[in-house]
Amino acid sequence: MRHRKSFNHLGRTSAHRKAMLSNMASSLILHKRITTTVAKAKALRGYIEPLITKSKEDTTHSRRVVFSYLQDKDAVTELFREVSKKIGDRPGGYTRIIKLGNRVGDNADMAMMELVDYNEHLLKETSTKKTTTRRRRGGKKKTTTETAHVAAVKEEVVEEKVEETPKADAEAPAAETKEGPKSEAKKEEKAEGETNAEK
Repeated sequence: MRHRKSFNHLGRTSAHRKAMLSNMASSLILHKRITTTVAKAKALRGYIEPLITKSKEDTTHSRRVVFSYLQDKDAVTELFREVSKKIGDRPGGYTRIIKLGNRVGDNADMAMMELVDYNEHLLKETSTKKTTTRRRRGGKKKTTTETAHVAAVKEEVVEEKVEETPKADAEAPAAETKEGPKSEAKKEEKAEGETNAEK
């Protein structure tokens, strides 16, 4: 029985599981992106993120602690020299898991795991977009200056409509609309012909 055991054994013995996670963590640090199953990626996330946090403090002790997990000098050097500089401001969440669908052979759920700060495409998109922390259901709330401006424009429009529609003028447009635009064009042609004849 595995009551209250919160981690995934991944169908391996303890030594095999530790060796596998160590190799996967080293590969992720060196290559910045690996493809594996979703279960292994989730197990790796809990394994590597404390090591990345440890790399923020570059001391001999922290290097030795990280080396005891990774067992790879190149990976430790890369982690403390390059990766720790990029993730210095980030408070956590250094990795991203992107699901890729199922594997052809055994139909296992596959995923791509990457270090967040090394995906250039997503970094460009986030830098151009504005990040807002609050969202309203009713849309964007107008400021007081915007509402005052809108009210002033509405008042101007109402005043213009009142001035433009006296009773005599209101009847004239109705007569013009009955005649149509063609009759107006004919009237203009006649007026031009009369002025040419006078000349």
